[in-house]
Amino acid sequence: MCGIAGIVSLTGKPFAPARVKAMCDVMAHRGPDDAGYTFFRLGERQNGEGGYWCSFTDPAFKHINENRPVFGGNYAQEELARHPITVGLGHRRLSIIDLTHYGHQPMSNSDRRYWVIFNGEIYNFPELKSELECKGHVFRTRTDTEVLLHLWEEQKIEALSRLNGMFAFALYDRLENELILARDRFGVKPLYYAVTDDYIVFASEIKAILRSGLVEPSIDPSALVEYMTFQNIFSDKTLFRNIHLLEPGKVIYVKPGCKIARISSFHTGYADVPRISDPEEARERVGEGFSRAVQRQLISDVPVGAYLSGGMDSGSIVALAGRAIPRLTTFTCGFDLTNVNGMEQGFDERPSAEKLSYLLQTEHYDVVLHAGDMPAAMESLTWHLEDPRVGMCYQNWYVAKLASRFVKVCLAGTGGDELFGGYPWRYRIILDAENQDDFMKQYFRYWHRLLSPEESPQLFSADLQRHLAELPEIFRGVFEEMPSAPQWGDPYQDRIQQALRFEYRTFLQGLLIVEDRISMAHGMETRVPFLDNDLADLAWGMSPSLKVNLAGLNQADRSKQFASVDGKIVLRNAMERFLPEEFTKQKKQGFSAPDENWYRGPSMEYIREILLDSRTLSRPWFEQEFVRRCLDDHMKGQRNHRLLIWSLLSTEWLQRHYIDAAQPTVEG
Repeated sequence: MCGIAGIVSLTGKPFAPARVKAMCDVMAHRGPDDAGYTFFRLGERQNGEGGYWCSFTDPAFKHINENRPVFGGNYAQEELARHPITVGLGHRRLSIIDLTHYGHQPMSNSDRRYWVIFNGEIYNFPELKSELECKGHVFRTRTDTEVLLHLWEEQKIEALSRLNGMFAFALYDRLENELILARDRFGVKPLYYAVTDDYIVFASEIKAILRSGLVEPSIDPSALVEYMTFQNIFSDKTLFRNIHLLEPGKVIYVKPGCKIARISSFHTGYADVPRISDPEEARERVGEGFSRAVQRQLISDVPVGAYLSGGMDSGSIVALAGRAIPRLTTFTCGFDLTNVNGMEQGFDERPSAEKLSYLLQTEHYDVVLHAGDMPAAMESLTWHLEDPRVGMCYQNWYVAKLASRFVKVCLAGTGGDELFGGYPWRYRIILDAENQDDFMKQYFRYWHRLLSPEESPQLFSADLQRHLAELPEIFRGVFEEMPSAPQWGDPYQDRIQQALRFEYRTFLQGLLIVEDRISMAHGMETRVPFLDNDLADLAWGMSPSLKVNLAGLNQADRSKQFASVDGKIVLRNAMERFLPEEFTKQKKQGFSAPDENWYRGPSMEYIREILLDSRTLSRPWFEQEFVRRCLDDHMKGQRNHRLLIWSLLSTEWLQRHYIDAAQPTVEG
């Protein structure tokens, strides 16, 4: 798990190498263990190879890398400034596998043709390595990064479909003068890019792109409307103008000195996965597949722990991981419920987590949040977050901070709901839709998470309101671009399949982006066993009727409401072998703080201080009186605007960090 960054000249115009170092420095939290850079000069060749190059280690890590084999390239570091650099790769390393200097990046293959900077983990790299060794490949490290390089030598772009893991990487082919940017099929690891007149600039985080000095920080109005409608961004935009998120399963081909060649997909869907409709077969295969997924993701040379919420997903992960790691370290976040009323009284999961910890014999730690903890974290959290997405996440911030004190790798239950139908109340709309067009209209309305379609125009200024007309097309575009999946010939099952694919493509993507930022802010890697390739293929091949209770989907029972236990049916049945029934049959509980109450209490003073500040109100995005009215309605208990309030706070802090306080950057 690391941070990657780079600049490529599209016109041959050189840039200062210090720009790449500055990009990596601002992401030091992602890789506190090592840093390295490689630069290339194009337009010249020697011995049939690509342009000249120079690779060196950040001097700050000399004590770590002083015994690393030296290969200085055609240019010595001190000569670098005198030559026009047109490709630059930078890397910050969080050492997880092969902690020695041999894991240093950028890493090349033996003949220096391919150079890669890699962020993530390839969990099946031991099997791939054995396969490659049988073909005569010789390895000098124990890293998964080197396995990627050798696999690329054999299969080029076809190698991507062989990787079971989470990743974002840049690979430069000196001979062909081509750079490839790629992101894993689920989007567990982020990769952002911006294209200017002369360069493509890319990095694991937006702040690094801004630090390059080649992209001017400004808000993208259309993306802001998208976020403040869906509390997510469904397109490839970000809140920063001209900065894009490479979509999951996508590849960008760049020809330095020429242009971006194209963007394509290496993972096109699940239409060909084996279909499963028998409940007993599904139960057995999910249990076996999930067990393999957890064991596969335990590979590490540093301590591994796990989040333990007290629910089925995290409990199942802990139960299986604990078989390989005695006294596994686990972590929970709880909430002080003093003066909390209503449904939020059930938000503290510590009792369930503590019982599971006792049953599974873990070494358990928890942190308890109070009403003032959101304001205390907000400034630092939003600087790291920079790309706000679904829900609120300061509770995640605190539990990640706790976990990072004990481990460098933490297992999380993200993805189980999206693959196995964990949100049955969201499928209620399927009962009411008369046909596919009606379903799409109602579903579009449902995903207005902050305000209803009728209220949204009141939030935005006149200049922003014109972007509201773009939203239906963006929404439809998600369905058009989604990976293919099996169809079942039944309108209800096919719509549930559509809903699951939509959640996988949008809601899950938002969760993963937030999880990456928060864990990496604390120098910790989060792994998500539910998003194992084999397990996902298995899940997508299962009939939706195995995941969601469809008994109420007939005309006579149209008034039936789904309960939370009506989702993830096959997963609940499969997990019975790992957990007591009280945990596999319990109702789903989201990881949320009691903010409806807290925002009416001690936090409201802070909320008003930020959102009604003269600097905030001077911005051209939102209608001041409508924002005031929403705050008043929440304070009086007339509306629960906690999601809207969080989103307003997040966007304001984003502007204070990156627009108002834009920092000087390296010239040249």
